[in-house]
Amino acid sequence: MFLAIDVGNTQSTLGLFDDGGTLVHGWRMSTDATDTSDMLHSRLWGFFMKDGLELGCVTEAGVASVVPALERSWRRCLGQHLGHEPLVVSAGRGYGMRVAMPNPRQVGADRIANAIAARATYGAPVIVVDFGTATNIDVVDAAGAYRGGAISPGLMLSANALFARAAKLASVPIEAPEHALGDGTEAALQSGLVIGAAAQAEGLVARIQAELGGPRATVVGTGGLARTVARATSLFDAIDPDLTLRGIREIWLGSAGSADGEGRPRG
Repeated sequence: MFLAIDVGNTQSTLGLFDDGGTLVHGWRMSTDATDTSDMLHSRLWGFFMKDGLELGCVTEAGVASVVPALERSWRRCLGQHLGHEPLVVSAGRGYGMRVAMPNPRQVGADRIANAIAARATYGAPVIVVDFGTATNIDVVDAAGAYRGGAISPGLMLSANALFARAAKLASVPIEAPEHALGDGTEAALQSGLVIGAAAQAEGLVARIQAELGGPRATVVGTGGLARTVARATSLFDAIDPDLTLRGIREIWLGSAGSADGEGRPRG
């Protein structure tokens, strides 16, 4: 079985795929940059034991990480378990997708994984809006090339900054209110945060669509808060919370048997 690990700045998501490519188990854990390979192995073992699984069923693995220290720890942890290097998705590598940008190395591992999975699942053109620590918008044009996108502070990052700096505003549940016009502090905060995130995505996607020209791009939402934001907008054609994990597996499939952990041919 294949284990995909998406290491974000705040949370890490793990997904176990069977031989047919079906995601059969998934887990989520807090990202801690101080975790060692032994600590990660202990966490991994705990997830598998809780669900009645044997860690030995994992024969291949891949990691997309935006936290360099954890990329090294996961590489060591998985390498010791597998007996060979796991796939580590590298920033700037297209993995079969042309990166039509002046500096392809600026494309993060999670963003290229999203783009590859979105193109494989929904075709091209396609736009992915990923609601994580940052809100990332990734664009694949009609020719199937990665064109770039937009990055803004994520919903929770904005909420936490607001609650920390505004003394009279208390933390509220992060959920979509019924109306944009808030009739109280809690509803006003929810409107500004959730409907505000939806409106930002709508505006950016509309401008990107106009700049792309050609056929309308399919719009896909992913990330931990995608379903929450989707309740406040009709922007999305699909909500796909497992997109990044599938992208890691797609990259592995493209290099399996003929590449090392960085996607380079073995000598």
